Amino acid sequence: MTVMIPFEEGQKHLDWIALTDALAAGHDGPKADVADVFLYEGENTLLNRSAWIAGLGLAVKCATIFPGNKALGMPAIGGAVNLFSGKDGVLEAILDFHLVTKWKTAGDSLLAARRLARPDSRNILIVGAGTVGHSLREAYGAAFPDARFTVWNRSAAGAEAFKAAHPDVAIADDLEAAVKAADIVTSATMTTEPILKGEWFQPGQHIDLIGAYRPDMREVDDTALQRASVFVDSRDTTVDHIGELKIPIASGAFAAAEVIADFYALSRFQRHRTDEITLFKNGGGAHLDLMTSRYILDAFRRNG
Repeated sequence: MTVMIPFEEGQKHLDWIALTDALAAGHDGPKADVADVFLYEGENTLLNRSAWIAGLGLAVKCATIFPGNKALGMPAIGGAVNLFSGKDGVLEAILDFHLVTKWKTAGDSLLAARRLARPDSRNILIVGAGTVGHSLREAYGAAFPDARFTVWNRSAAGAEAFKAAHPDVAIADDLEAAVKAADIVTSATMTTEPILKGEWFQPGQHIDLIGAYRPDMREVDDTALQRASVFVDSRDTTVDHIGELKIPIASGAFAAAEVIADFYALSRFQRHRTDEITLFKNGGGAHLDLMTSRYILDAFRRNG
């Protein structure tokens, strides 16, 4: 019987730390086989991301992106995740797209931060007050419960709306000063030009980059990569596909071989010095959607 898992019902029994443990366990198994398919009609897009992992099953994440919906007061992004059994191909569950995306995206970054950020990190800066920023406040709060949070956003209105949802979060007006004061910087913006400068980074910081997902998008400059120990969630979905790495590699400012490890080599995700600057590129990927969906379904079943 196929289970339908809506957003609110699906996340009632989820836990950020347990999710990161599930993602780590997923990378101990066989490597995923992944494929993406894009279809376009004008400004509208259909994105299918598929993954197959022996022992975890198969997942197809379908997303429709219709930018014109915003003018109609409708969501611009819709979709669902189909989770299939790896034993017999039976459709086990249909999960809400936004549920899987929320937990996959922030959980991806949190897994890296739990291994790379200093355990005594107390000041966390969120760059970007959008939907992902709210998820990051939840996720990082679970792993760093004593931390103080600050948000920076291009628009003051966006920052104020974020604070209204999270009254304990401070608002930063000066991005440079906020970066310099942070122990962890987690960035989820839609910028195509770098807004975070490597010269601002301080010894011992952990930098978490989420926003860039296209070949023309970057959140940090060349100096940032040159000063940091660089890690990614998946070499296959970042190095040759996302501008954060693709552009500086093409210019010669950075080399692909300088990426220390991805999640399939989690034993190498570690900080060697307290003053080391670590930088993680969150690229997402269908294999992470599959691992997250399996975790959500298992939690849903355990709780009836």
